[in-house]
Amino acid sequence: MKLIVIGGVAAGMSAASKLKRMDKDAEIAVYERGSFLSYGACGLPYFVSGENDDYTKMIARTKEQFESMGMDIFLRHEVVKVVPEKKQVMVRDLETKRVFLDHYDKLMIATGTSPIVPPFSGGNLKNIKVLKTLEDGIVLKEAADGEGVQNVVIVGGGYIGIEAAEAMGHLGKNVRVIELSDRILRTFDKDITDLAESELIRQGVYLNLNEKVLGFIGSETVEKVQTDKGIYPADLVLLSLGVKPATGFLEGSGILLSANGAVLIDREMRTNIPDVYAAGDCAVVYNKVMEENAYIPLGTNANKCGRIAGANIAGSHTKYVGTLGSAAIKVFDFELARTGMSEEDAVRLRQDYTTVFVKSADHPAYYPDQTPIWIKLICDKRTRRILGAQAAGNKGVVLRIDIFAVAIHAKMSADELGMTDLCYAPPFAGVWDAVHIASNAVK
Repeated sequence: MKLIVIGGVAAGMSAASKLKRMDKDAEIAVYERGSFLSYGACGLPYFVSGENDDYTKMIARTKEQFESMGMDIFLRHEVVKVVPEKKQVMVRDLETKRVFLDHYDKLMIATGTSPIVPPFSGGNLKNIKVLKTLEDGIVLKEAADGEGVQNVVIVGGGYIGIEAAEAMGHLGKNVRVIELSDRILRTFDKDITDLAESELIRQGVYLNLNEKVLGFIGSETVEKVQTDKGIYPADLVLLSLGVKPATGFLEGSGILLSANGAVLIDREMRTNIPDVYAAGDCAVVYNKVMEENAYIPLGTNANKCGRIAGANIAGSHTKYVGTLGSAAIKVFDFELARTGMSEEDAVRLRQDYTTVFVKSADHPAYYPDQTPIWIKLICDKRTRRILGAQAAGNKGVVLRIDIFAVAIHAKMSADELGMTDLCYAPPFAGVWDAVHIASNAVK
């Protein structure tokens, strides 16, 4: 059996590795348009900031390591067309420009996303960057370290934009975030984003909400950013306006896509075409708590679903239990984390729900350095089953949201979690942990 993998970062290499473990005789060819394989893209902001001074630390396995497992790896090769009826892919070598065909028995699509870059006026000026790939991270770090780069404008207040704002703050830059919406980090509810916005402002970040970027001004290098409300100095601009599935090459293939271009798959990672699988940020994923397919581009989903795809390509019929959209972000001295439904999700799904928003603490006041934790829960009104949880605070937040993720996964009620036997010791938690306090506040 020959498997062709399109995309060699998270889902693609997880699938290839799993198949090779299950079938050592399988022939595997991987086509990756970038220069690196199997790296942790979520670490990019911390490489840009200098907190990690070696980008190779983000690479889980190198080309040579995968080749030693018996795979054929082709970097800087882009698949430009898929022809399922002939089980062919058309490939372009980005170095030599040569175009050729390759044949597969099974196909794995794991092309991830492309950054959204609107056609801004002045968008071709130097020092206007994106942060998606490891190559982007190397280029952005070099630009940020450039002589005279002091004013940094970040367009977009999502995860990447806010992490980049922290990175630039760590480098001592003057940082401005311009966001079209009325708040940042929209996967969180307003109760939590208000706290994050206060932390950004406290750290000296200029936060321009409800503001639209119109274009960029400069001779060769960007000098200013123009919006519908003003003009701001900029030595470096990062465009962080979101991502879209990198699936344009599938046009005409017959592979079904969702409205936003994500590949439609079932819980075994199968597309509508026999022997064609997909996973990761280029595909939809099953949401366990909402009981529907959703587009949730997270590395956690990509690695799990890639592994399942590899097993199923080898002959298994493993179904993905589903994601909860669990995610976390560090905002300077603050942690934010969320899992399950947001209140906006509950409204959209017409849930009969109730919410609580409580302020607790990471440990008792009699032990030094107590810090507050704010927790919001979304629960079914009748059964008090936990549907979603979000939290913010200085420390101890993310692992508590992990507790809520397990509870949601297990369909626990707030009453059950409120009496669950969690650890107690003054350096770590009170006899009633913040998780208990929030759960027991649900009415």
